[in-house]
Amino acid sequence: MASNGLSLLRLTFLGTSAAAPTLQRNVSGLVIKADSEVFLFDCGEGSQRQMIRYGTGFSVSRVFFTHFHADHYLGIIGFLRTLGMGGRTESLQLFGPVGAKRILLAALHLGIEKLPFPVDIVELCGDECLSFPGVSVSVVRADHRVPALSFVLKENARAGRFDLEAALRLGIRPGPDFGRLQQGQPVKNQNGETILPSQVIGEKRQGRILALSGDTRPNPLFAQAAFGADVLIHEATFSDEEKERALETRHSTAREAGEVAQLANAGRLLLTHLSSRFHTATSPLASQAKAAFKGWVEVANDGLQMEIPMKEESEAENPPQPMPGLKAV
Repeated sequence: MASNGLSLLRLTFLGTSAAAPTLQRNVSGLVIKADSEVFLFDCGEGSQRQMIRYGTGFSVSRVFFTHFHADHYLGIIGFLRTLGMGGRTESLQLFGPVGAKRILLAALHLGIEKLPFPVDIVELCGDECLSFPGVSVSVVRADHRVPALSFVLKENARAGRFDLEAALRLGIRPGPDFGRLQQGQPVKNQNGETILPSQVIGEKRQGRILALSGDTRPNPLFAQAAFGADVLIHEATFSDEEKERALETRHSTAREAGEVAQLANAGRLLLTHLSSRFHTATSPLASQAKAAFKGWVEVANDGLQMEIPMKEESEAENPPQPMPGLKAV
C-alpha cells in the first residue's frame, strides 16, 4: 500500500529557441527532476553551460531526444566529455527515434579519450511505455519532417490518505502500527481484532502528468496520451501569420498548441521552441494560444523552473472527461 509516487517533480528550461540561439534564448533543452531521477529532454548546443547557470547539476541518469535536428542534440557531445572529465562511472541511457544508434555512436567517439562510463543507446518507435522509479514515460510518434517523438511522463499512483481519526476510533495504538498499515500490512488493535489497511487508508490518488510535444504538427495521438496533463509543454514556433510556414516545415503555431492543450484538457500550457522573431516579443504567441485554450498559458523562458504540485483529492476523485477530437493536418 506504500506510495510509489514522487515527493518532487520539477522542470527547468535550459533552452526555448527554435533552430538557433539568440541573446536571450538557447536552443532546446529541458531538465526534469523526479526525486532522485534526473531526466534530460533534448540537449542543444550549450546545454551544459545552461545546466551550470540554472543549477540543475549534471547527475543525469537518462537523456531523451525528440529527434535529431542539430538544435536538439549537438550539445550531447560536450556534455558527455564533461561527464567523463568529471569522473562519472555510472551508466547513462540515451533514448531517441530511429537513427539514434548511428548518430549517437558517432557522438560517443568524438574527442580524445574513451568515455570512462558505459552508455546504453535505445531506439524508440513511438509506441513504447518505459518504467522508471516512481514514473513511467509514454512515447508517441510526432508529426515532423524526420523521425520524431513526443513524451508523456506520468507519476505512479500515490497511496491514499491515512485517516488518523478512523485509526484511533478502531483502537489502533499510535506508533509503529500506523506505519505498518501505511505499508499495506494488517495489524491488531487493542482488543486483538484484525484491522485491514483498507479500513483506514483512502483510495489511491492519481499521479501527476507532464507532457512534452517536441517538434511536431498538432497531433491527436499526443493529445490523447497527454490527456489530463498537469503541465503540457508544446512547441510554438510560429504565429498565426505564418501558419502556412508551420504546415510546410511540420511545426505548430501558438494557437495550434492551445488547441492541443484544450483537447488534452491540460491544466497548464507552456509554449517553447520559439522562432527568433519572437525571442523577446512573446505576447502575440501567448494571446493566440489563450484564444484556443481555456487554461493557464505561459511562454517559457530559459531558466524557467516550476515544481508541479501534487493533485488535490478532488482532482483524483473527479478526473477530467475527454473532449471532441482534433484533426491533424
